[in-house]
Amino acid sequence: MNWLHPDHRADRLAQAAADWRFPADTIYLNHGSFGPAPRSVRQARQQWQERQDEQPMQFYVRELEPAWLSAREKLATWIGARADDVAFVENATYGMNVVAQSVALEPGDEVLLNNHEYGAVRRIWRRACDQQGARLVEATLPLQVETADDLLAPLWSAVTERTRVIVISHITSATAITMPVEAIVRQAHERGILVCIDGPHAVAQLSLNLSALDADFYTASCHKWLCAPLGTGFLHVAARHHATIRPALLSWGRLLPNMPERWDEQFRWTGTRDYSPYLAVPAAIEFLESFGVEAFREATHAMARATRRELISLLQQPALVPDDPAWYGCMTEVWLPSGDWSDLQQWLRHEEGIEVPIIALEDRWAVRVSCHLYTRPLHVERLLRGLRRALDRVSRMV
Repeated sequence: MNWLHPDHRADRLAQAAADWRFPADTIYLNHGSFGPAPRSVRQARQQWQERQDEQPMQFYVRELEPAWLSAREKLATWIGARADDVAFVENATYGMNVVAQSVALEPGDEVLLNNHEYGAVRRIWRRACDQQGARLVEATLPLQVETADDLLAPLWSAVTERTRVIVISHITSATAITMPVEAIVRQAHERGILVCIDGPHAVAQLSLNLSALDADFYTASCHKWLCAPLGTGFLHVAARHHATIRPALLSWGRLLPNMPERWDEQFRWTGTRDYSPYLAVPAAIEFLESFGVEAFREATHAMARATRRELISLLQQPALVPDDPAWYGCMTEVWLPSGDWSDLQQWLRHEEGIEVPIIALEDRWAVRVSCHLYTRPLHVERLLRGLRRALDRVSRMV
């Protein structure tokens, strides 16, 4: 089986993989849900924690804000954004709450989501709509996709003259599909509709230029594919909306005697807490840059593509999207045969030591595999063995 992109030797990948540590009984194929940080990033965070704990006055009063600004500048450059349009938040969920609480809706206005969206995002916007008398609308998009129009046509069919906001994933969580967000933003703005993009899976999987994308709001987590510490995310707000943003958690914004004047300053000081995850984001960027960001994308996509091929062969089921890097990056998802696979995720963990999500999609199930620099062919082969055993187990029960 040809697992690796030809430009990436196994020794380079093995060297990068050595920066992670997993229990000996665990094969981790779920970086998309919880991306563990490599050793160098954990060490960077620990150094900030020690400075924070050893001399809190020095850290909080004199060092924190300059360090926060420096880390933000590094992140903003990496995601193709102006630093003034970016604020650190704990994760994409927090950022989505900020947007939902900041966008003014009138009774009868509509917020449009779709059936691929993350469940928490649906809950966030349902509450915002309920509080303001607006209506949450969900477009039904196909789960099996061949062309961009398969997604765009039903989305635009659900738009009405009352649609105020479209909320869309950049890369969906449940289905691992790269959505055509550029076309959605462009057409939505032509119709006077705001766009809020949920982007936690896009950071590092894709090369981002948020200024050029020009979505009204973009919220993401850095603890997934970028491998920053847990509790790191960002909110990007187009300059035209700065004045409308209200933080979900209100504190001083900046330590006295400074007072917040701009929107992003409301997010620098949100109370006495551990800010070290934000300050370790530059170390995560530097880790991927040391391997080569494009090399990372090519190597992990090659592994995901080979995994996809083997899963299709074993399961005799299609993937959700065409075999094209425009549709998927480091994650691949393939349908499972018809049947009830509700216990498969726990069974694979118990029987094979494999952590991999088995996802319910309407009346079917699918397996979603994440590939990062530490993912080895042996790991995927173990998954294939486990799935083969599961299929045999089911066939004996029939």
